[in-house]
Amino acid sequence: MNPILVFEQLLNGAGYGLMLFLIAAGLTLVFGIMDVMNLSHGSLFMVGAYVAATVHVQSGSLAGAVLVAIAATMLVAVLLEVTLMRRLYGRDHLAQVLATFGVILVADDAVKMVWGPSPVMAPTPAALAGPVELFAGLPYPSYRLVVLGAGVLVAGLLYLLVNHSRVGMLVRAGASDRWMAELMGVRVKRVFSGIFLLGAALAALAGALMGPIMAVQVGMGESILIPALVVIVIGGIGSVRGAFVAALLVGLVDTIGRAFLPLLLRATLPPAVAADLGPLCAEVAMYALMAAVLSFRPAGLFSAKG
Repeated sequence: MNPILVFEQLLNGAGYGLMLFLIAAGLTLVFGIMDVMNLSHGSLFMVGAYVAATVHVQSGSLAGAVLVAIAATMLVAVLLEVTLMRRLYGRDHLAQVLATFGVILVADDAVKMVWGPSPVMAPTPAALAGPVELFAGLPYPSYRLVVLGAGVLVAGLLYLLVNHSRVGMLVRAGASDRWMAELMGVRVKRVFSGIFLLGAALAALAGALMGPIMAVQVGMGESILIPALVVIVIGGIGSVRGAFVAALLVGLVDTIGRAFLPLLLRATLPPAVAADLGPLCAEVAMYALMAAVLSFRPAGLFSAKG
């Protein structure tokens, strides 16, 4: 097996994992801290991708498109939080799942009304369209390197915010004992609203950055939501550090499995069967990883309450 190909797939897996982290981090904060199961989180990812792709085509600026996508998605999140999510705080998880699943259906239809049912092309910036020679024999897409760098940077900033800032201290206080935090003067409702908006911004950033790599289409939020949920279960609900480690693991397992399992299966199966079976086995490997972790750590790798 070609070592250069293996290293390239490791980079691809790390990049995919970091984008999963941006989605899962917001989801695990909302679920672990606010105790709200928000299935519409994937729809915010989709909105960010669509807005970024549209603005990028019109303006030619990726940075501007990302900023506009984050702002627009946060505006949608404000409307969602005010009109629906506040009514779900304190409700049981079944009510939250049903209500936010309804948001998914509404969001998909709204996207069809605005952009149509066909996928939208998200161009790669001209300055980042070419490859970068990492070392002899390995040209790697420069845009994917930017995605990698952005994911690492945001992960570091989020870790500092949650664990080494006054805002993070207020968030942890409101999560551990809301009544006592309110007696101490913490405006827990405002803190929770800020957490919800932060999660929306992270989802929008992931959607905007992933647009040139994956298809921007209706339903893309649902397809990314399942791996994100696997990530927060593996990492531990409410743990940003756990989400980071688990996202990298899931990204590597999924990417390497899709790249190499078909090649391995061709040794014993017909090429057509191996090509179809390989991606399925790679997807199953993600759930096998989750089952293996939960068998040893039922609360996840880094449980926030452990």
